[in-house]
Amino acid sequence: MKFFLPVLIVAFLVATIALPVVQPAVSASPKATAEMLKQLEGEFMRAAAEKGSQGYMSYYADDSVEVPNGAPVIKGKANIAKTMDFLDQKDNHLTWTPVGADISASGDLGYTYGYYEFQHKDHSGKRVAENGKYTSIWKLQKDGSWKVVLDMGNAGPDPTP
Repeated sequence: MKFFLPVLIVAFLVATIALPVVQPAVSASPKATAEMLKQLEGEFMRAAAEKGSQGYMSYYADDSVEVPNGAPVIKGKANIAKTMDFLDQKDNHLTWTPVGADISASGDLGYTYGYYEFQHKDHSGKRVAENGKYTSIWKLQKDGSWKVVLDMGNAGPDPTP
């Protein structure tokens, strides 16, 4: 009996060192799909249309980055928000259509890309439409929501044939 306790302790120590610890696979989001990101883009656009810059910025992560066409990179949600007040003007309408999306194998990072149109009035009051392409990178947040962590766009021709 004297030798049983030390042998048991040694066996336990060897087992904890030699045997791998099995941990359950962690899935970031069981419903994370490319289609889900496209649907999220639709919600994002509706929020911008209904609530202007506040609705638009509600889909950005605090540490997000904006890569605007022909302008310097903007880092941080607060700094990006300072440039989005044009969405609060009643004659300005920004719409976009995702045409592609994908999700990482880990399920916590994804991207969307597509076309946008920005309608506004020029200095003479004439309605003008500017078109372009965009890419948004989305990241699953700790609270389970998806937020834009990088957004970029560049002007281009109207994508419709």
